[in-house]
Amino acid sequence: MNLAGMNVVALGGGTGLSTLLKGLKKYVREERANHGSLQQRRKRAVGSGLTLRHLSAIVTVSDDGGSSGRLRREFRVSPPGDIRNCMVALSEDEALLSRLFQFRFASGRGLKGHSFGNLFLTALTGVTGDFQEAVTVSGEVLAIRGHIYPSTMEDVTLTAELENGRTVQGETRISRSLSRIARLRLVPPNCRPLPQALEAIAQADVITVGPGSLYTSLIPNLLVRGVSKAMARSRAARIFICNLMTQPGETSRYTAADHIRAVYEHCGAPLFDYVVVNSQPIPAALRKRYLAGRSQPVEADEAEMRQLGVRVIAADLLAGDATPGKVRHHPERLSQVVLDIAAAHNKISGHSRPKHAHKSRDLQATS
Repeated sequence: MNLAGMNVVALGGGTGLSTLLKGLKKYVREERANHGSLQQRRKRAVGSGLTLRHLSAIVTVSDDGGSSGRLRREFRVSPPGDIRNCMVALSEDEALLSRLFQFRFASGRGLKGHSFGNLFLTALTGVTGDFQEAVTVSGEVLAIRGHIYPSTMEDVTLTAELENGRTVQGETRISRSLSRIARLRLVPPNCRPLPQALEAIAQADVITVGPGSLYTSLIPNLLVRGVSKAMARSRAARIFICNLMTQPGETSRYTAADHIRAVYEHCGAPLFDYVVVNSQPIPAALRKRYLAGRSQPVEADEAEMRQLGVRVIAADLLAGDATPGKVRHHPERLSQVVLDIAAAHNKISGHSRPKHAHKSRDLQATS
């Protein structure tokens, strides 16, 4: 693996994936020298010796709520919301165009609740006749610093079997359920992956999963036919980025190891070499606010994680004052940890996987 030109693939959806992409994009190598502020940051990244040849996002397409759900039902397109958020995160223009794509109509018959970016992607799908082509063209408009691939082009629905015995269909209903999830399935079960997504995984030096909603953003990507098998075959540094907080119902009382177990149980194979967890305590006021919503910090049970065969990477990942009132990952710190892992993976293991966690020395990431 050449640290001066790595291929990074990030799987996920929602706010978590966008946060990671926003931090990684400054490391993407490019010939052009436009957009001063971003270019200056990129020069610092290049100066550190860590650059990315390709950055690819593989995005879940099971959203059925809000603007995305309405467009999906009315126009028979893939839900554009998570794709749009990734585009904005990877955009060179972090001001006007990004704000335009995120603009949400507050009124207007048929328009209220829709974002401009969702409508733009839907309209382009109608013009080009292909959603992936619409994503590519939209990416060119925003001059995004990477590639974005839906995990599948098929119309998929999430189905969850809950611990209370109920079966719930649809991402929105699943995320609102207060019962823990016993099993998740995609319908149809053998949906075809996007070939470009599998190719990106095959060529990857680093593969990340997370942060993001475990059952509605992360596992759905891995249930698409061939995706988890491609990850299992990969010799890349395979990294699970753990959430900062649990989610009511979906991951109530889950530890970091519980998140990993859920992935392994659904995929039928161990997929990760490393797990990234936050080491910084959540401020008391924020903990109290989240606890009122039945959410709490994810416990980093290191001994249990090591039993699952992964190296535990702990770092201060909190965004702090950048996201007042919310617990969020810091984009730059998180992306730096990912690249530090890639460098260590290459140096320690020679691009091979650790066979036994107890034989390998854990790494302590620094911010």
